[in-house]
Amino acid sequence: MAAVHSENTVLAGVVPGNEVTPSSAGEVAEVLRATTGTVVPVGAGTKTGWAALPASCDLLLRTTALNRVVEHVPGDLVVVAEAGVALATLQGQLAEHNQMLALDPPEPGATLGGIVSANASGPRRLRYGTARDLLIGVTVVLADGTTARSGGKVVKNVAGYDLGKLYTGAHGALGVVVSTTWRLHPLPAAAGAVVVPVPDAASAGRLAIRVARSTLTPTAVELRWDGSAGELVLLFENIQASVDAQSAAAIELLGGGESVAGPPSWFGSRPTGEMVLRIAYVPAALPQVLSALPAGSSGTASACTGVAYMSVPTDGDPGEDLAALRAAIAPHDGSAVVIAAPDDVRSGIDHWGPTPDSFGLMTRVKDQFDPGRRLSPGRLLGGL
Repeated sequence: MAAVHSENTVLAGVVPGNEVTPSSAGEVAEVLRATTGTVVPVGAGTKTGWAALPASCDLLLRTTALNRVVEHVPGDLVVVAEAGVALATLQGQLAEHNQMLALDPPEPGATLGGIVSANASGPRRLRYGTARDLLIGVTVVLADGTTARSGGKVVKNVAGYDLGKLYTGAHGALGVVVSTTWRLHPLPAAAGAVVVPVPDAASAGRLAIRVARSTLTPTAVELRWDGSAGELVLLFENIQASVDAQSAAAIELLGGGESVAGPPSWFGSRPTGEMVLRIAYVPAALPQVLSALPAGSSGTASACTGVAYMSVPTDGDPGEDLAALRAAIAPHDGSAVVIAAPDDVRSGIDHWGPTPDSFGLMTRVKDQFDPGRRLSPGRLLGGL
């Protein structure tokens, strides 16, 4: 287990006192039992900005040395892999068996544990769901060094509580994810896409609703938005005959468009910019969300699932602009979370937004799993 002083390591503006890279679940447990200060677990660090600034970080715990694919059972469509395994590495091994883990967050080098902790996903969530849907088992180390397991190595498992869902999106605040078990899918035999120009926000909403209410079964429906117009991409993955038939049906349904061999280069990417937001909302409210964005915003939206990633300008008052956006989308079950921002901007804005009615329950869960408030302190909603 490597341990170094971390003078040059910065976690979203907070410099850890020390850094450790355990190589087994047992070593993670030893670290947590021996540490009395605050601990912030991270994987490859590709999504550290997705949670709020930690109140403190005495020890940065990297899980990248937990990098073993423990078991792959192709006949059962199940794989067990440690938290530090890179998604790209796992996909390469699964592809040898004509299988895949149907998650496609675009961050290069993202690890399985980091994907779970941030609940990261990509365009294919429309067809396959998110990490919460595909994760069927998890092993975690709690704040006191206790190791806990949930789920199993079969797709259907009803024994015990589903801790995997609890740890998905927890940003390491409830324990350190050390191993994951996933449901797999076969690789599609063929793929194709339909690209449709979108002249305005209202048209984006109408086209998305037509697709959602149709008998089409796209893997993803993504909108690129440049602030006033954009293009909609429908991705179809199946046997070639089905891809061709659905592409033709989509063009007829939407009143135009172009059938292409694959999606454009921007497909599935996160926007770049000084401040990037993850916006969630009722899918039918896509036009209202696009219209509420500050002038100069751009990005992508999963048009039929109600999730968008938008780059917004910071040349005005970022705090006021963010508050206005949150107020405008609130009637549509909308939320806007900051996932990237300069340190000077981040320190002056509310990362998560208003606390929900479930905050009391969240507090009790945090107190149960981490009564000393040592794990990722302040990273969650409401400063948990």
